[in-house]
Amino acid sequence: MSQQLDSLKAAVAAEATVIDSAIALINGLAAQIAALPADSAAIAQLATDVKAKSDALATAVTVNTPAT
Repeated sequence: MSQQLDSLKAAVAAEATVIDSAIALINGLAAQIAALPADSAAIAQLATDVKAKSDALATAVTVNTPAT
């Protein structure tokens, strides 16, 4: 049982690392889009959309991560 729990903990930790990396990537992308000088209204909307998806991902991770 302990070995199964250790394996599960390792899998969760690995998944958390991947999710954290995805959040950082999405947040960085939103910042890069917002910094573009072209059509500011379209860029602002795109940055807002990317940020919303990042927030949704972060919320899903938080809600589905059991407290330790």
